Amino acid sequence: MSAGAAGWAVTDAWTMTRRELAHWGRQPVQVIVGLVFPVMLLLMFGFLVGGGRGVSGEYIDFLVPGMLALTMVFGLEATMLAVTQDLNKGVIDRFRSMPMASGAVLVGRAVADMLQSAAGLAVMIAVGRAIGWRWHGGPLALLGAIGLLLLLRFAMLWIGIQLAMVAGRPEMVQAVQILVWPAGFLSNAFATPDSMPGWLGAVVEWNPLSATATAVRDLLGSPAAAGSSWPADHAGLLAVVWPVVLVAVFFLLAVRRFGRLSH
Repeated sequence: MSAGAAGWAVTDAWTMTRRELAHWGRQPVQVIVGLVFPVMLLLMFGFLVGGGRGVSGEYIDFLVPGMLALTMVFGLEATMLAVTQDLNKGVIDRFRSMPMASGAVLVGRAVADMLQSAAGLAVMIAVGRAIGWRWHGGPLALLGAIGLLLLLRFAMLWIGIQLAMVAGRPEMVQAVQILVWPAGFLSNAFATPDSMPGWLGAVVEWNPLSATATAVRDLLGSPAAAGSSWPADHAGLLAVVWPVVLVAVFFLLAVRRFGRLSH
């Protein structure tokens, strides 16, 4: 790709990103709900439901990193809803007919989602601090943890884009929610695998969300999900490998599917 073509592609992608960001101003309630819902879950599990089975140390220090990872997974639904709405309104078909870089629409969606996820992380970290959560590492450890969380979100958004183009209709997002919620809760976000039946704990330990949550806890010096299994001992590695593999698979599927739309 020439420098001119690359610059054209970047400009088109930024135009699509600005379009997505403009929706924030026109739909502030949707944005606020997206930011507040994870906070409500954090407060509910931290103070109402409680738990912490198998956790040594303050439960809130264990819970917050798990909730940060869970928030990255739940963002998949918002991605799907936005893409399916554009598909049904014919917006994507109109963009495809315009003289712009073919991947600009998808890149713009991805950048906007990542910006919203970064804002959501900032809110969750601030709330966590307000309710007593503390991390025990320096700024680099915190930045590393945020990087792993956003990497997981990057993988989830490409899964969301692909599933949205397969589903095609906003109402199908509800069907995906039936799968996302169990997958999210089938993790070590709220309790340690040691406190679960053996077979269930093994499934939980291999969950990509669990790998990210454990790696973030390790970086920030939070109580870890006790265990001596391979996934627990190599959580940092899995927190990188899982998202990279998911991106490699679903990015290619999404790009291919996008190229076949209206054909």
